[in-house]
Amino acid sequence: MANLSETERTRIRRAPTRSSDDAQELYRLLDEAYVCHVGFVSDGSPVVIPTLGWRVDDDIVFHGSRGSRMLKIIKAGGAVCVTFTLLDGLVMARSPFHHSANYRSAVIFGQPIVIEDRDEKLAALEVFMENIAPGRWDLLRETNKQEIEATDVLRLPLTEASLKIRAGDPIDDEEDLGHPIWAGVIPIHRQFGPTVDSKDNLPDQNPDDFSQVFKDAWTP
Repeated sequence: MANLSETERTRIRRAPTRSSDDAQELYRLLDEAYVCHVGFVSDGSPVVIPTLGWRVDDDIVFHGSRGSRMLKIIKAGGAVCVTFTLLDGLVMARSPFHHSANYRSAVIFGQPIVIEDRDEKLAALEVFMENIAPGRWDLLRETNKQEIEATDVLRLPLTEASLKIRAGDPIDDEEDLGHPIWAGVIPIHRQFGPTVDSKDNLPDQNPDDFSQVFKDAWTP
């Protein structure tokens, strides 16, 4: 996908100069943000569910228990609105109303498609695991039939998506520039802490080995 195509639903009306049609910027956001929010309608009321989401090529993918309300509604034909957001900084201005945030956010509309093929489903789940911890998938025990049958994996094509980005300094009114208070940006970085051992680890499981293997992947 070279660039995003604007539709009536994805057209950004508020601060349109912050919109971006750069698909590569969208990919970077989707690959970095592990959590998405899935909005749908249940019994006439809007519902938004946070869940883990990721990208496979030009689709976003999420999964859940086959018996969940959200997946039942989606499989019955319900459309969704899925959002991804990363907060990159707090923007501190010289007046209360010019404080803001630096962020990247994506909104995707559409009808998710259930992945029925077992191998394709496992391949999609492997992509997510490899995004979190490269190399771990091959070390895990094999997924059994009961687990895969109890889990629905859905993909949503990125055919109707918008991307909005705010970056940079506060935008103060000219007459406020002389006000004697610090202005600028407080960056926000995601940081992974040291590993915490599970109480039932085998005696020879060395956490230092695990930390070293994934150190590069977890570097902000």
